[in-house]
Amino acid sequence: MPFGHLLIEGLAMGACYGLFGLAVVIIYKTSEVVNFAAGDMAMFSTFVAFHVLAVYGYPFWVAFFMSLLFAALLGMFVEFFFLRPAKNPTLLGMIVITIGAQLLLAGLASWKWGAEQQAFSIPFSYQVTYQIAPGFVVSQWALAVFAISAVIMAFLYFFFKYTKLGMAMRATQQNKHAAKIMGIKTERVFAFAWAFSSVIGVIAAMLMSAKTILDPQFMMEPFLRAFAAAVLGGLMSIPGVLIGGGIMGLIENFFGYAWPAWKPITAFVVIVLVLCVRPSGLFGKHYVKKV
Repeated sequence: MPFGHLLIEGLAMGACYGLFGLAVVIIYKTSEVVNFAAGDMAMFSTFVAFHVLAVYGYPFWVAFFMSLLFAALLGMFVEFFFLRPAKNPTLLGMIVITIGAQLLLAGLASWKWGAEQQAFSIPFSYQVTYQIAPGFVVSQWALAVFAISAVIMAFLYFFFKYTKLGMAMRATQQNKHAAKIMGIKTERVFAFAWAFSSVIGVIAAMLMSAKTILDPQFMMEPFLRAFAAAVLGGLMSIPGVLIGGGIMGLIENFFGYAWPAWKPITAFVVIVLVLCVRPSGLFGKHYVKKV
């Protein structure tokens, strides 16, 4: 396989991991909760789009926007009914709650749509390719991934820097109690963060579905790789997550091409190495809290 193809496809897959890593980071930046249900929330919302397409026969873009709306409502539902009722929960307790939500969603998806693999296609084909230079071929899917990632990153930059809600989310992340004293409705901020995260997660999941088969487990490995990208870039750095995703995609693509049997463990190796060498990630800031 040409080097240029491996490079471009690795960067495109890395952009997907980076996008999905953003879904994890947005919640972590707001409430310092690692959402282990993110993968199954995206999977369930993607199945909603599949259901709208297969059962009701609506065009793809109608199904797409309906799944985004469902994803936002699902994110707020999980935050309101799973996390908010917990009184003074520990970090481990919050992780266990998100794992419980993950298991519930996986079970519901298997009950509703079965465990069989389903074909789910998006308008951006992985098979349609364009040659941009000798030895460098880019697929229609990769171009869509790069464009969507750029648009979402630009939106997040302006959102967090110039909007009141974005600044409220940053203030809540820095000090929840001080933000509440200053009049910020932190409960609404948390609900919006979960909705926002869920929407970005299902966009990434739909892009990834072009290279895989839809089933209740199809987001398990992508979530682990996206989490590795978030850890690599820094769980508190949004640009770092996308850069970490690109690095993760390149490592996986080239490593998987040379040693295919070892490809599934690359995410775990990256997580372990980063946590051992630089726990805050390549672009994250390490804070020492004095007590």
